[in-house]
Amino acid sequence: MMLRTKALVFMILYVMILSLIPLPFAVAQEKKGAKDEPVREKHQVTGLFMAEREADLKETFEKIPQVTLVAIDFESAEITVEYVAAQVFPGAKPNQVIERFDNMVRTASNSTFGIKPLRTIPAEKLTRIEVPVEGLDCKACTLAAYEAVYKLDGVEQAFASFRDGKVVALIQPEKTDRAKLEDALKKKGVHVVKTP
Repeated sequence: MMLRTKALVFMILYVMILSLIPLPFAVAQEKKGAKDEPVREKHQVTGLFMAEREADLKETFEKIPQVTLVAIDFESAEITVEYVAAQVFPGAKPNQVIERFDNMVRTASNSTFGIKPLRTIPAEKLTRIEVPVEGLDCKACTLAAYEAVYKLDGVEQAFASFRDGKVVALIQPEKTDRAKLEDALKKKGVHVVKTP
Protein backbone atom coordinates (compact mmCIF):
# COMPACT_ATOMS: atom_id res chain seq x y z
CA MET A 1 0.00 0.00 0.00
CA MET A 2 2.82 2.37 0.90
CA LEU A 3 4.43 1.80 -2.50
CA ARG A 4 1.20 2.64 -4.34
CA THR A 5 0.77 5.85 -2.34
CA LYS A 6 4.34 6.91 -3.09
CA ALA A 7 3.86 6.10 -6.78
CA LEU A 8 0.61 8.08 -6.87
CA VAL A 9 2.22 11.09 -5.14
CA PHE A 10 5.18 10.88 -7.51
CA MET A 11 2.85 10.75 -10.52
CA ILE A 12 0.81 13.72 -9.28
CA LEU A 13 3.97 15.75 -8.68
CA TYR A 14 5.32 14.77 -12.10
CA VAL A 15 2.12 15.93 -13.83
CA MET A 16 2.11 19.16 -11.82
CA ILE A 17 5.73 19.88 -12.74
CA LEU A 18 5.08 19.18 -16.42
CA SER A 19 2.05 21.45 -16.39
CA LEU A 20 4.07 24.26 -14.83
CA ILE A 21 7.10 24.12 -17.13
CA PRO A 22 5.40 25.22 -20.35
CA LEU A 23 3.53 28.04 -18.60
CA PRO A 24 6.40 30.55 -18.34
CA PHE A 25 7.50 29.64 -21.86
CA ALA A 26 3.98 30.25 -23.19
CA VAL A 27 3.73 33.58 -21.34
CA ALA A 28 7.12 34.63 -22.71
CA GLN A 29 6.03 33.67 -26.22
CA GLU A 30 2.80 35.64 -25.80
CA LYS A 31 4.71 38.73 -24.65
CA LYS A 32 7.24 38.33 -27.42
CA GLY A 33 4.48 38.03 -29.99
CA ALA A 34 2.81 41.19 -28.67
CA LYS A 35 6.05 43.14 -29.05
CA ASP A 36 6.58 41.85 -32.56
CA GLU A 37 3.03 42.57 -33.70
CA PRO A 38 2.39 45.81 -35.58
CA VAL A 39 0.42 48.43 -33.68
CA ARG A 40 -1.90 50.92 -35.34
CA GLU A 41 -2.14 54.33 -33.69
CA LYS A 42 -3.50 57.79 -34.36
CA HIS A 43 -1.50 60.94 -33.69
CA GLN A 44 -1.98 64.60 -34.32
CA VAL A 45 0.46 65.91 -36.91
CA THR A 46 1.84 69.44 -36.97
CA GLY A 47 2.75 71.12 -40.23
CA LEU A 48 -0.27 69.83 -42.14
CA PHE A 49 -1.51 73.37 -42.67
CA MET A 50 -2.90 73.01 -46.19
CA ALA A 51 -4.23 70.12 -48.26
CA GLU A 52 -1.25 70.27 -50.65
CA ARG A 53 0.98 69.30 -47.74
CA GLU A 54 -0.47 65.77 -47.73
CA ALA A 55 1.90 64.88 -50.59
CA ASP A 56 4.83 66.28 -48.58
CA LEU A 57 3.76 64.20 -45.58
CA LYS A 58 3.65 61.03 -47.70
CA GLU A 59 7.17 61.80 -48.98
CA THR A 60 8.34 62.24 -45.39
CA PHE A 61 7.04 58.80 -44.43
CA GLU A 62 8.77 57.24 -47.42
CA LYS A 63 12.00 58.22 -45.63
CA ILE A 64 10.84 56.28 -42.55
CA PRO A 65 10.38 52.76 -43.98
CA GLN A 66 9.79 51.10 -40.61
CA VAL A 67 6.59 53.18 -40.12
CA THR A 68 3.64 52.83 -42.49
CA LEU A 69 1.42 55.85 -43.03
CA VAL A 70 -2.03 54.27 -43.19
CA ALA A 71 -4.31 57.32 -43.38
CA ILE A 72 -4.30 61.12 -43.30
CA ASP A 73 -7.26 63.12 -41.98
CA PHE A 74 -6.54 66.68 -43.08
CA GLU A 75 -9.60 68.20 -41.36
CA SER A 76 -8.49 67.04 -37.91
CA ALA A 77 -4.73 67.09 -38.70
CA GLU A 78 -4.51 63.46 -37.62
CA ILE A 79 -2.67 60.52 -39.09
CA THR A 80 -2.97 56.79 -38.60
CA VAL A 81 0.32 54.89 -38.62
CA GLU A 82 1.37 51.28 -38.20
CA TYR A 83 4.69 50.01 -36.87
CA VAL A 84 6.31 47.35 -34.71
CA ALA A 85 7.18 49.25 -31.54
CA ALA A 86 10.07 46.99 -30.49
CA GLN A 87 11.79 47.55 -33.84
CA VAL A 88 11.10 51.27 -34.27
CA PHE A 89 11.44 52.38 -30.64
CA PRO A 90 13.57 49.70 -28.91
CA GLY A 91 13.58 50.06 -25.16
CA ALA A 92 11.23 53.06 -25.20
CA LYS A 93 8.74 53.44 -22.41
CA PRO A 94 5.20 54.38 -23.51
CA ASN A 95 5.71 58.03 -22.55
CA GLN A 96 8.89 58.18 -24.68
CA VAL A 97 7.33 56.86 -27.90
CA ILE A 98 5.69 60.17 -28.93
CA GLU A 99 8.92 62.10 -28.31
CA ARG A 100 11.00 59.64 -30.33
CA PHE A 101 8.42 59.48 -33.10
CA ASP A 102 8.28 63.29 -33.23
CA ASN A 103 12.09 63.47 -33.52
CA MET A 104 12.03 60.87 -36.30
CA VAL A 105 9.39 62.76 -38.30
CA ARG A 106 11.09 66.14 -37.72
CA THR A 107 14.39 64.76 -38.98
CA ALA A 108 12.82 63.19 -42.07
CA SER A 109 10.89 66.39 -42.91
CA ASN A 110 13.62 68.96 -42.16
CA SER A 111 11.50 70.10 -39.19
CA THR A 112 8.40 70.93 -41.23
CA PHE A 113 6.25 68.17 -39.69
CA GLY A 114 5.95 66.94 -36.13
CA ILE A 115 3.93 64.48 -34.04
CA LYS A 116 2.02 65.07 -30.85
CA PRO A 117 -0.69 63.27 -28.91
CA LEU A 118 -4.27 63.52 -30.09
CA ARG A 119 -6.18 66.59 -29.00
CA THR A 120 -8.11 65.98 -25.79
CA ILE A 121 -10.23 69.14 -25.85
CA PRO A 122 -13.63 68.58 -27.47
CA ALA A 123 -14.19 70.51 -30.70
CA GLU A 124 -17.26 72.27 -29.28
CA LYS A 125 -15.05 73.97 -26.67
CA LEU A 126 -12.80 75.49 -29.36
CA THR A 127 -13.38 78.71 -31.27
CA ARG A 128 -12.57 79.04 -34.97
CA ILE A 129 -10.80 82.29 -35.92
CA GLU A 130 -10.12 83.23 -39.55
CA VAL A 131 -7.55 85.93 -40.21
CA PRO A 132 -7.43 87.28 -43.79
CA VAL A 133 -3.83 87.80 -44.93
CA GLU A 134 -1.87 88.89 -47.98
CA GLY A 135 1.61 88.06 -49.16
CA LEU A 136 1.62 84.32 -48.60
CA ASP A 137 2.72 83.32 -52.07
CA CYS A 138 4.68 80.11 -51.42
CA LYS A 139 4.75 77.09 -49.10
CA ALA A 140 7.65 78.49 -47.08
CA CYS A 141 5.80 81.77 -46.39
CA THR A 142 2.66 79.85 -45.54
CA LEU A 143 4.60 77.55 -43.20
CA ALA A 144 6.05 80.58 -41.39
CA ALA A 145 2.56 82.05 -40.93
CA TYR A 146 1.22 78.71 -39.73
CA GLU A 147 4.04 78.26 -37.22
CA ALA A 148 3.60 81.81 -35.93
CA VAL A 149 0.06 81.06 -34.79
CA TYR A 150 0.34 77.34 -34.13
CA LYS A 151 3.03 77.81 -31.50
CA LEU A 152 0.88 80.20 -29.45
CA ASP A 153 -0.46 78.86 -26.17
CA GLY A 154 -4.12 78.01 -26.63
CA VAL A 155 -3.97 77.22 -30.36
CA GLU A 156 -5.05 73.63 -30.84
CA GLN A 157 -4.93 73.46 -34.62
CA ALA A 158 -4.15 75.85 -37.46
CA PHE A 159 -4.37 76.06 -41.23
CA ALA A 160 -2.85 78.56 -43.64
CA SER A 161 -3.53 78.97 -47.33
CA PHE A 162 -1.91 81.36 -49.75
CA ARG A 163 -4.60 80.48 -52.33
CA ASP A 164 -7.43 81.42 -49.96
CA GLY A 165 -5.50 84.29 -48.37
CA LYS A 166 -6.23 83.31 -44.79
CA VAL A 167 -4.89 81.74 -41.64
CA VAL A 168 -7.38 79.72 -39.60
CA ALA A 169 -6.92 78.69 -35.98
CA LEU A 170 -8.95 76.57 -33.59
CA ILE A 171 -8.30 78.14 -30.22
CA GLN A 172 -9.11 77.83 -26.56
CA PRO A 173 -10.74 81.24 -26.05
CA GLU A 174 -9.69 81.43 -22.42
CA LYS A 175 -6.01 81.26 -23.46
CA THR A 176 -5.77 83.27 -26.68
CA ASP A 177 -7.75 85.49 -29.05
CA ARG A 178 -7.76 87.12 -32.50
CA ALA A 179 -5.49 89.99 -31.40
CA LYS A 180 -2.75 87.58 -30.29
CA LEU A 181 -3.02 85.67 -33.56
CA GLU A 182 -2.74 88.87 -35.58
CA ASP A 183 0.21 90.13 -33.51
CA ALA A 184 2.07 86.84 -34.03
CA LEU A 185 1.48 87.05 -37.78
CA LYS A 186 2.64 90.68 -37.97
CA LYS A 187 5.84 89.79 -36.11
CA LYS A 188 6.57 87.27 -38.89
CA GLY A 189 6.03 89.98 -41.50
CA VAL A 190 2.64 88.73 -42.67
CA HIS A 191 0.29 91.46 -43.84
CA VAL A 192 -3.02 91.09 -41.96
CA VAL A 193 -5.98 92.42 -43.93
CA LYS A 194 -8.39 94.45 -41.83
CA THR A 195 -11.98 93.31 -42.22
CA PRO A 196 -14.86 95.80 -42.20
